[in-house]
Order: sequence, then C-alpha cells, then structure tokens
Amino acid sequence: MDAPELNHPYGQKAKWALHRLCKGHTIRVEVTEVDHYGRTVAKCYLPDGRDLSAEMVKMGLAIDWPKFSGRKYSHLEVPGVRKKLFLANARQTGRMDTWHQFEDQQWRA
Repeated sequence: MDAPELNHPYGQKAKWALHRLCKGHTIRVEVTEVDHYGRTVAKCYLPDGRDLSAEMVKMGLAIDWPKFSGRKYSHLEVPGVRKKLFLANARQTGRMDTWHQFEDQQWRA
C-alpha cells in the first residue's frame, strides 16, 4: 500500500489512523523485499490477523501499490481515493512533476 507522506494532504490523518490501529499491540512483520532505494517492504499484521495495509486502504487513507502487492488491495479502495491521495498516485504513476510542484509550494508557504 501507499499512504501519503506526513507533509502531504491526509498525511497526518493517515499517521494517526495507523497509530490507533497499532497502539498497544505487537505487530507481526513479514519482510518481503528491499526496494531499490534500500527501503524495507513488508506485510504487517495485527494480533487478530488483520492486514494493516488492507485496513488503511479500506479507510481511504492509503492506496494499493500493485508493484509490491500484485493488486491484492485494489478491490478495497474507496471510490475517489486516488484523486484524494493524488500525490501517492502521482508517485506510483511516475508523475513526479506533480509531486515536486507540491513540495515546492510547501517550501514557499
């Protein structure tokens, strides 16, 4: 899944939703790979077996990232979420010009 960065629209909301899901729990992590930037890619599960990525996608605070999930979460996406989380979608679709324009505006604000 792909969630917004903290300084992007809905970033703080996504952070606190994930915090509420995880607070007080031991999370089981299954590392699946390390991407070409050196970031760990993993599947994360709550003690009751719920998949954290699925939960975030169902809440509309993350989108499926087919490159890593094989479209496992795409059917859980809420209508309009890719427009709402346009920067995460831009990252996935290679439209980094949109990403950089947003970042530049943040620096000027």
